[in-house]
Amino acid sequence: MHRTTSAASSAVAPVVALLALLTACGNAPSNTPADAHEPARASTRADGQLTAGAAFRSLSARVRTATLTGTVTAENDPNHLLGRPGEYTSKVTFSDSWVQASQVTGADPGAVERGGAVEVFADASDARARAEYIRGIAESSPALAEYDYVHGPVLVRVSRYLTPEQAAPYASAAYGLG
Repeated sequence: MHRTTSAASSAVAPVVALLALLTACGNAPSNTPADAHEPARASTRADGQLTAGAAFRSLSARVRTATLTGTVTAENDPNHLLGRPGEYTSKVTFSDSWVQASQVTGADPGAVERGGAVEVFADASDARARAEYIRGIAESSPALAEYDYVHGPVLVRVSRYLTPEQAAPYASAAYGLG
């Protein structure tokens, strides 16, 4: 497995990331673009649907402790859900600087425990269904608990290692995404 990087300028990076997502090229999450903390400029795909990358750029402009860590593709999706009926149409992962490295020793690089994930669905009902599914798993195994915020077709998943006060900005930022 290798990481791909883009030499494109920060103005071209969102377009390059979008093309990589649409063509599902590469077999590992992409590195953080230079403009990861700038507000989203291109908020949708060619078909008009919001992307997880654009949603994250908007979210990270409000939650400065979040840093993009990867873009999920069909080849590297650990859940094998990307693009499947009723599942997310795009997904990115992020870290949060409030999460201590000692808390996530051994966790995969894109694990929600390290910060979180943004998943975008075709519609709001699919996003709500995914959040309910995750909550059901967490009820039977508290070690898998996390903060989940749904607004429209966007599900923002946030690490359980954040305190409620540290997670609160994600809730308000998620409200403006869908």
